[in-house]
Amino acid sequence: MKTGNSTPHNAVAYDEQIRGTIPFYDAFHSETIRLVQAVQPHPRTWIDTGCGTGTLIQKAAPLFPDTNFFLADPSPEMIDIARQKTGAFASHVTIMPPCATADLSSVLTIQCDIITAIQAHHYLSQDERLRATNACRDRLRDGGMYITFENIRPCGDKGIEIGKTLWKNHQLSYGKSEESVNAHLERFDSEYFPITVNDHLTLLKECGFIHADIFWYSVMQAGFYAIK
Repeated sequence: MKTGNSTPHNAVAYDEQIRGTIPFYDAFHSETIRLVQAVQPHPRTWIDTGCGTGTLIQKAAPLFPDTNFFLADPSPEMIDIARQKTGAFASHVTIMPPCATADLSSVLTIQCDIITAIQAHHYLSQDERLRATNACRDRLRDGGMYITFENIRPCGDKGIEIGKTLWKNHQLSYGKSEESVNAHLERFDSEYFPITVNDHLTLLKECGFIHADIFWYSVMQAGFYAIK
């Protein structure tokens, strides 16, 4: 079972390889930061779960100097790199012990203003995704905001076919071999299990968020936010 930020990429090479794998990956971070700046410009506390190598918080920390950040990820290797990358902001960045999203309450009891989960939950089964989303809601204060980016399932077989073609062309443009790209695309519905935009919004409402919406969308990746 994969729990959270599981990835086929070696942790050290993750940042380099992820841009060649996921179209517009850097936009996930910049759009997340823009959303926080617009909706909750002065968060006191921010959890980044499935933090990977800490890139999002490395970018966010200098823009939110009064925010206390908590970084969580199930991978010890990712956590080690995140600690190094955010070392300049150690006074307001706390690195949590390796932890899947569903287990956040076991390592953190405070309620936060912001929780982010960027490309962290699409490996989960339906029940695991529900547990992870509920865990994020539980760790938010009333009025707090949950932000997530995930791979998503287009509507219908044709949409999936076209989406995979666009995704393949992106990876090939970064110099990846056709064999490796095909192997990556074959993981769809076998190693990761994307759901549709409507299913994401339904899940967020079922978890008890008072408002949920999509704020970024490009073929097979999307960004959502929800308010507790």
